[in-house]
Amino acid sequence: MKNQFLRSITTVLTIAFATSCKQPVPEAKSGKEYSAQIQKIIEEKNEQIQGFYASGMIDSAATHFAGNSIQFMPNQPAVVGIENYKAAWKQNIQFGKWEFDLNTQEVKASGNLATEYGKYTMTFTPNETSPIPAMEDKGNYMVLWEKLDGEWKVVWDAPVTELPLPSQAPDSTMVE
Repeated sequence: MKNQFLRSITTVLTIAFATSCKQPVPEAKSGKEYSAQIQKIIEEKNEQIQGFYASGMIDSAATHFAGNSIQFMPNQPAVVGIENYKAAWKQNIQFGKWEFDLNTQEVKASGNLATEYGKYTMTFTPNETSPIPAMEDKGNYMVLWEKLDGEWKVVWDAPVTELPLPSQAPDSTMVE
């Protein structure tokens, strides 16, 4: 009887201990719900980035980019690294105001990586000394985001214009 009582007590204590030591269920790091959570974070960051470009605050915009980021700009070499990003954009903003409207269409996230597909419009309003003419652009973009030190950062940024190249005069050296 004493052994049966001890076994019963041991069983009850084991069950009580096991339930009190339950491990927390790990947070899902993929799937539609996770992607939707990350999309909200990215949309908030995009709002901030748009404001920083419009205000000419390139150092602030740069805080949303990884140190080894690459920005693939149309019709020019890729801008590699955060210092080159800052230098290129500081040069651009001295010629006028850049306004972006970034509209995230979809985010696919898994773990510490997320890919954003979106649509953009861009307007450049030159100042009086600008060698760059006024322009507008619209298109699609892909951005690879990575969670680094607890923050989502742009790793690769690739805008793709929908507008055709400006028509050019025919080359006079061409034979018809």
